[in-house]
Amino acid sequence: MKDDLRFAIAKKEALIGVGLAVFHFIWWYGFAYGLGKTKVERYTYIFGLPAWFFYSCILGFFVIVLLVILTVKFMFKEVPFEEEGDG
Repeated sequence: MKDDLRFAIAKKEALIGVGLAVFHFIWWYGFAYGLGKTKVERYTYIFGLPAWFFYSCILGFFVIVLLVILTVKFMFKEVPFEEEGDG
């Protein structure tokens, strides 16, 4: 099993997925708690939403979707599920 290249590829892709999830959390947390800790009277608004909400939840969603699409397209490999064998 250690010689099977599929496990190495799966481990690398899993780490990439965890990295994307950590990036998304940092993005969300940074904007939500960075911009959102001011007084409500001092909020700025984008499309009628508080800027912290827009950047953390709306824009963050589109950024992570784009990153996932690009990651799957350019970094992930298609591997067969079947074991190679003689029969």
